[in-house]
Amino acid sequence: MGHRLLFDEAERATRKRRMPRPAFTVVVVEDDPSMRRSMSRSLGAHGFATETFDSAEAFLDRLPLNGPVCLVLDIQLEGMSGPQLRDHLWAKGLNLPVIFITGIGENDVEQLAASPGCVAFLRKPFAAELLIEAVNKAVSGMKLS
Repeated sequence: MGHRLLFDEAERATRKRRMPRPAFTVVVVEDDPSMRRSMSRSLGAHGFATETFDSAEAFLDRLPLNGPVCLVLDIQLEGMSGPQLRDHLWAKGLNLPVIFITGIGENDVEQLAASPGCVAFLRKPFAAELLIEAVNKAVSGMKLS
């Protein structure tokens, strides 16, 4: 059974009335296809441009980035993990805001929330509004030109 983000009826009714967002992209790196699709749809419904990747390596193959970016990273990915990807990017001077997501229940992963660049930590499954709030928080700290 796939993951689904929760929408309420009021949210669906106001999708088309939302103000346009500034020019930036939310990059989602998630290995679960249904979760990746769900997040992309939710973000798109709120006016966010998204790019999705099924692995950290696929995202790295896409570099360089165009314009401001916020990352939504699954902690447990095949190959390079979400935290390893963040560390790799920071070592290259790409200090991007990160929202970590996880389906694992271990408390030690929550320490990532205090790590550099992390603006939010969400446990799956989570409501769509929590993701949108986290992205808005990340965007509010970006310098958009």
